Amino acid sequence: MTSESNKYQAWTDKALANEDFSREECLEILASPEIDLLKLASAAGDVRMKTFGKKVKIHQINNVQNGLCPEDCGYCGQSKDSDLPVNKYALKPEDEIVEEARQAKERGVYRYCMVSSGTGLNDKRTDQFANIIGRIRDEVGIKTCLSAGFVEYEQAKKLKEAGLDRLNHNLNTSESHTPEVVTTHTYQDRLDTLRNSRQAGLENCSGMIAGMGESDNDVVDVVFEVRRLAVPSIPINFLVPVEGNRVYDFDQLDPIRCVRILCLFRFLNPKAEIRMGGGREGHLRGLQSLALYAANSVFVEGYLVTRGDRKNKVFRLIKDAGFEIENEEAFQIEDDEVSSKKFSIDDNPSILNPKTTKAQGCAPSTSS
Repeated sequence: MTSESNKYQAWTDKALANEDFSREECLEILASPEIDLLKLASAAGDVRMKTFGKKVKIHQINNVQNGLCPEDCGYCGQSKDSDLPVNKYALKPEDEIVEEARQAKERGVYRYCMVSSGTGLNDKRTDQFANIIGRIRDEVGIKTCLSAGFVEYEQAKKLKEAGLDRLNHNLNTSESHTPEVVTTHTYQDRLDTLRNSRQAGLENCSGMIAGMGESDNDVVDVVFEVRRLAVPSIPINFLVPVEGNRVYDFDQLDPIRCVRILCLFRFLNPKAEIRMGGGREGHLRGLQSLALYAANSVFVEGYLVTRGDRKNKVFRLIKDAGFEIENEEAFQIEDDEVSSKKFSIDDNPSILNPKTTKAQGCAPSTSS
């Protein structure tokens, strides 16, 4: 039996050898009260460093079509059943999408991720995206990822030929928990799309949304599935409690839980890109820096219907934690401020206590 002191090193060694983890080990990582979080993150960090070093990849999402979706995914503000007041719009004009790709590249973004609401592609929409992707490849020259619902093999093949690098289609949760989250499609539908895209030569991008009422075993099921599929890019999202969505808040997530989930995915997918996705700002909170020991990729400047931290704040988080931004020289990082200008509390530029000072804009205290 592995001693407590050697357990974390044993997990690192097993991950680096790409050996299978037992379900019992996975459940221990997720839930055991005996886990030392710093030792766990350090062990996952050793695995991350072997493949990615200190580099962090930056991704940006472009919501190219919003709302107008017939699916009933309970977590999504674009679902037909959501009461969230989204601004619905059809597919953006081709020129606009290409120009936004150009702007993303100029800002140093590593991969430009286009997301389109709806059930999936038809032949007309496939041709539209093929044209857009071809133009981005030829006119912009940035890596691309597309998330557009369910995709058939011939559609995926056409997108690959146009220059698409990667197709995103998240599993979101386990097969057994899927009916609790969505009823208009099945878990197998999602697996079929991943298979179709992979057979067409596209890289898969697939992960989960934590915090939707799933059990620890559901999380383990997802991590086993993406390992089985050898998914090279795994976004881990944390449910944002948006009022109006049917799947709202199960009070499951705190920073420690989120770090454990990221570490588990790193151990079982040692060479995959693990991305901190939506909800990281509000759920990881002060442990975002620690989470970078397991994750090597982040989104910047928002998601589909929720805001995210601004670009420079994310860059500062990465660098303050001792990590490096991949392709940093291409980014327009406004970091010429003196340290006093970087100091802030809760993003409020006023740092003086209004009860004890007469700072401009701060009302003096009336208490005796």
